[in-house]
Amino acid sequence: MFSKITPAFIQELKLEIPEKLLFIDQESLLNYSHDYTEDLNFLPEIVIKPITVEQVQWIVKCCAKFKIPITPRGAGTGLSGGALPILGGVLLSMEGMNKILQIDEDNLQAIVEPGVINEALQIAVQEKNLFYPPDPASKGSCSLGGNIAENAGGPKAVKYGVTSHYVLNLEMVLPNGEIIWTGANTLKNATGYNITQLVVGSEGTLGIVTKIVLKLIPLPQKNMLLWVPFPNAVDACKAVTAIFKAGITPSCIEFMERDALLCAFDFLAKPNTLDESTNAVLLIEVDGNYEEQLLRDCEVIGEITLAHHAQDALLADAYEQKEQWWRIRRCIGEAVKHSSIYKEEDTVVSRAYLPQLLEGVKKIGSDYRFRSVCYGHAGDGNLHVNILRDELTEEAWKRVETEAIPEIFTLCKALGGTISGEHGIGYVQKKYMNILFSEMDLNLMRQIKNVFDPLSIMNPSKIF
Repeated sequence: MFSKITPAFIQELKLEIPEKLLFIDQESLLNYSHDYTEDLNFLPEIVIKPITVEQVQWIVKCCAKFKIPITPRGAGTGLSGGALPILGGVLLSMEGMNKILQIDEDNLQAIVEPGVINEALQIAVQEKNLFYPPDPASKGSCSLGGNIAENAGGPKAVKYGVTSHYVLNLEMVLPNGEIIWTGANTLKNATGYNITQLVVGSEGTLGIVTKIVLKLIPLPQKNMLLWVPFPNAVDACKAVTAIFKAGITPSCIEFMERDALLCAFDFLAKPNTLDESTNAVLLIEVDGNYEEQLLRDCEVIGEITLAHHAQDALLADAYEQKEQWWRIRRCIGEAVKHSSIYKEEDTVVSRAYLPQLLEGVKKIGSDYRFRSVCYGHAGDGNLHVNILRDELTEEAWKRVETEAIPEIFTLCKALGGTISGEHGIGYVQKKYMNILFSEMDLNLMRQIKNVFDPLSIMNPSKIF
């Protein structure tokens, strides 16, 4: 179906692409053969790092002409294999398109290239008293183009929403090399199909985003952070719903079970400060502009969590304390990865069903004799389930993939949830899509893909 890269293809590329942007050396191919997904590696045949939309357009036209598969890549921090060049071909790294083109303070908008790092934009707009809320754990290294591809979330999604809530318009190179804008730079747009929101979360399978118009909001002036330990993890999950029912919407509610915290302490080379009876912690942030209101919210949260058997509700007393707690939370994914061979599942249900999801995951773990480390965004029901191999035999580990994980996803569906909240489907989760969708549903998605990409050259072997 696809062709291998030939000297004729390289010669055509070089008509418009400087040789310094083309990489075929073994070291470069190895560096771009993996992302953060487990231990998977697929070698591209060539890595290209364009710096203009015209270069992206030429690369795509060459690939379409020669039927070469293209794998778009942001910063390579993905967890579902979305940036893996499964079929070789071109690995198109967008890291060189990394400019913040405009911050419009009057309209509260930013125009950026896809290679801009998430945290770099956050810092730039904060200097103008503005706020871009989506903040994945990898915000210091992940790119906004990758965030668009996966519809990234993060801790603040519970109050402020995910990436899709902030994307107004996209410049995009289609798989035939044509350039389009998908929407308008307006807050309202009821003009035809919403192509912008179709592209967000499409994992690079419909085209290549080259410019992004983002909505910004005013920067909250104050925040407070609570560390709330529980002897029972299910009680911690139950307390989350009670906080919202009391009329409080925290900017973050993060859940970390004991094993997740122990992994983090070990990774950071910090002593274990947990009480022996602590089995879970909620990290709860409130933000706004009025300190008195935030203090009152913290008091109510403390009362609610203590009523749900929390051991304490500790308020960070300084910026350094907040940073220390957030560092623990944000490093958990990396810490777990260093502790064992693992599989990470990005489960999500309505927040009220989080206790049932957690209990169900632990029961499935008991049935299949695997250890799971759970943490995630409790406020929006997004539980990251890390399944550790530890000492499991090859046969037992195979059963985890073929039987236990489908059981977890079937549980998610039964609770009204789904199998990915923010990591995407990519390469590793596509075999589970039929748990959620009928063949008619999947065929509809395939037909949409075919309209954009009839040659199927754009990030093939992903989602389906």
